Amino acid sequence: MNCALFPGQGSQHVGMGKYLYDNFKGAQELFEEASDTLKLDFKKLCFQGPEDELQLTENTQPSLLLVSVTCFRIFKELKDIEFQYMAGHSVGEYAACVAAESLEFKEALVAVRKRGEFMQSAVPVGKGAMVAVMGLTP
Repeated sequence: MNCALFPGQGSQHVGMGKYLYDNFKGAQELFEEASDTLKLDFKKLCFQGPEDELQLTENTQPSLLLVSVTCFRIFKELKDIEFQYMAGHSVGEYAACVAAESLEFKEALVAVRKRGEFMQSAVPVGKGAMVAVMGLTP
């Protein structure tokens, strides 16, 4: 059985999705659709940054959704693989729902943009942080 797993916030970086955009028409179409839906230039944001703008939660979350869905759809074009399960970490859950066809791409974009805005407003830029605790014993 095959599972597609989608990443959460923290996996973003300037340049993400550029190879796919440069090499696949389907990727170009998704970037255009996302940019039109949210009135945001995702090519500039994802490919050029600046990093601090991409790191804003309200921008990070729709950008990750866009690149995750793009990766999944291009992979499906190239490989004849059926997925029985979809999973995602945090905002990656939305990409999993789009991949599973239980949520429309445009609806997911709007939802994660709002989600990011709400999260960003809860903690002002430069305040607070997230950490990962690893290697603990039971």
